[in-house]
Amino acid sequence: MKYVAPMDEQRQVVRSARDFGRVAVMLGGLSSEREVSLNTGKAVLEALRSRDVDASAWDPVDHSLAEFATAGFDRVWIALHGPGGEDGALQGALQWLGVPFTGSGVMASAIAMDKIRSKRLFDACGIPTPDYRVIREPSDAESAAEAFGFPLILKPSGEGSSVGMSKVLAVEELPDAVALALSFGGAALAERCIVGDEVTVGVLQGEALPSIRIETPRVFYDYRAKYESDRTAYYCPGTDDAESERRYAELALAAFAELGCSGWGRVDFMTGNDGQPQVLEVNTVPGMTSHSLVPMAAKKAGIDFEELCWRILETSAARDIQQAQVEVAANDA
Repeated sequence: MKYVAPMDEQRQVVRSARDFGRVAVMLGGLSSEREVSLNTGKAVLEALRSRDVDASAWDPVDHSLAEFATAGFDRVWIALHGPGGEDGALQGALQWLGVPFTGSGVMASAIAMDKIRSKRLFDACGIPTPDYRVIREPSDAESAAEAFGFPLILKPSGEGSSVGMSKVLAVEELPDAVALALSFGGAALAERCIVGDEVTVGVLQGEALPSIRIETPRVFYDYRAKYESDRTAYYCPGTDDAESERRYAELALAAFAELGCSGWGRVDFMTGNDGQPQVLEVNTVPGMTSHSLVPMAAKKAGIDFEELCWRILETSAARDIQQAQVEVAANDA
């Protein structure tokens, strides 16, 4: 599966911090990932300021969108994880205001956040993904368990950072796992559990970063393993040969493109004994904390944290170009 980034996905280089203007680093918010977002935003803010970017923190909990509209910011570095920041809502508001922002647009953000619709698209375009069932009530999960057996993965359709996710090992664990997955509102997802390597690939400006293989002593790579545990092991690159690395990279870029994502993000995989990587999901605003994966992969590629934050901010420059094109078209009409 060969993928070539279109011209508007390739890097738009910005040489001077002044060219970015005033930057709002949006962080915090009201989602279940608020604490992770605050950590991400703080790290990003420090990195941008170290490169002389005129950046300020902006927490939607403390300030309204109406206040933001009159605050005089030229662009936004989106560090909000989960609903309200990663699901297209914020992207739509900023697009309406004409303020460029980092990462994916409205539709891609919404689809990537919705695990069920993401998987339907993966299926439709031939991107390998684990078998799944949509869960709206306990009987749906029972049917999924009969079809896939145990262990079984259950998770909310619209949360990140493994929030609300369970690895169900036996039938007696199913009711609690279903109740947890459905407690976030909307449908949930039951997924065939792939036993094997957990691998992730970052995407930055049309290119795949080195893969990372993750090993955790916990039942699975859950919230604590991601953000709190010092026992989680990371191997970068996560493959043993160039051909395997190429296959992960091309699948990651293809999955990213099929959802319409842009700028930067991360694609997560599970690979079983058959050696076939299967895409779990695409993250459009991955974490940027001390335990985070994209900074780890970028470092392996020779991009330090400050440069990574700068380059992610550059992804908003593509929206400057898009906005200029819209204005030209409107003036010519």
